[in-house]
Amino acid sequence: MRKLTSKQRAYLMGLASNIDPIFQIGKASLTPEATAAIGEAFNTRELIKISVLKNCFDDPMELAYMVAERTHSTVVQVIGKKIVLYKESKDRKKIELPS
Repeated sequence: MRKLTSKQRAYLMGLASNIDPIFQIGKASLTPEATAAIGEAFNTRELIKISVLKNCFDDPMELAYMVAERTHSTVVQVIGKKIVLYKESKDRKKIELPS
């Protein structure tokens, strides 16, 4: 897991505002299948938005850190029931973080 500076976090939040959630976490909470699918998605993208549905009673912040730990990604932000994660791609690096 990588530590982001506030400038990098702000930059990623700006990019994330334009993307739609590609995963939803529902009443089954964070299943191994969901974790695997999210990890798999990092093969093609570096920034992922996840939506936590109303029928999921787990804390979105806890879920965010759980997913980040299991997929070796970094939590960019959690706003309400939306989670944004970042993982730098080794092969397909598209996002150039400000230093």
